Amino acid sequence: MAFGQPRIEYKNNAQMRTMHEAGLVLSRALDAAVAAAVPGVTTKHLDDVFAAVLNEAGAKSNFLGYHGFPATICTSVNEEVVHGIPGSRVLANGDIISIDGGAIVNGWHSDSARTVIVGDADPEDQRLSDVTQAAMWRGIAALASGTHVGDIGAAIDDYVSGVSGKPLGILEDYVGHGIGSEMHMAPDVLNYRTSHRGPKIRAGLCLAIEPMLVRGSIDTAVLADDWTVVTTDGKRSCQWEHSVAVHEKGIWVLSAPDGGAEHLVPLGVTPVPIP
Repeated sequence: MAFGQPRIEYKNNAQMRTMHEAGLVLSRALDAAVAAAVPGVTTKHLDDVFAAVLNEAGAKSNFLGYHGFPATICTSVNEEVVHGIPGSRVLANGDIISIDGGAIVNGWHSDSARTVIVGDADPEDQRLSDVTQAAMWRGIAALASGTHVGDIGAAIDDYVSGVSGKPLGILEDYVGHGIGSEMHMAPDVLNYRTSHRGPKIRAGLCLAIEPMLVRGSIDTAVLADDWTVVTTDGKRSCQWEHSVAVHEKGIWVLSAPDGGAEHLVPLGVTPVPIP
């Protein structure tokens, strides 16, 4: 602790390369879970598919057992925002589901989430997912060009506030975080603009950037399982997330096989592999 604030863990290049290994395993596991998200399957099936990829790669889940969490992924469907527990729920045509997972390789963590619309998409759900994903990438781009962690939330907020169509809400109770030798570490990464600039961005900083947007009110509640967070108005929600590293030469999205190039280059940012 320094002046009452949690200490930020700064990684060296070798540690960040190991985090990228964990991110690559995680990306493959999410690929498999996303492909399996079709009408008629249970959320538990998605968890089994994800876990099989981690097991085959010799990686560990950082979700399973975390404060007692009973699965390797969170499956948050429709009005469920985050931390949904996989189980017997059967996915139906038109459901929107956020799949959030993580992996550990040699003690170093990765964390990433994607949203899938099962079967036929409601255009407003598709817009919700598209805007959330685009907001995430703008937050990641701000990490490359900004000076303080607060620049990430400002970029996300500015983008979401500026899109055409019905306004979307940015959750404030759940935010991104540092990541490294643990899954959740300092600093918090807000998804909205505030007067607090946050810590300086410098080499060795690794963050999980994860905007969560809703089609209605940002008010949430936690269900009786003590995990699943839902919108109080029952409106649908969405989450996208990547783990990202800052090093001496630039940034690299740890949970993307191409380091994020596909989405960042059009935003004027070229990710650089970790030396």
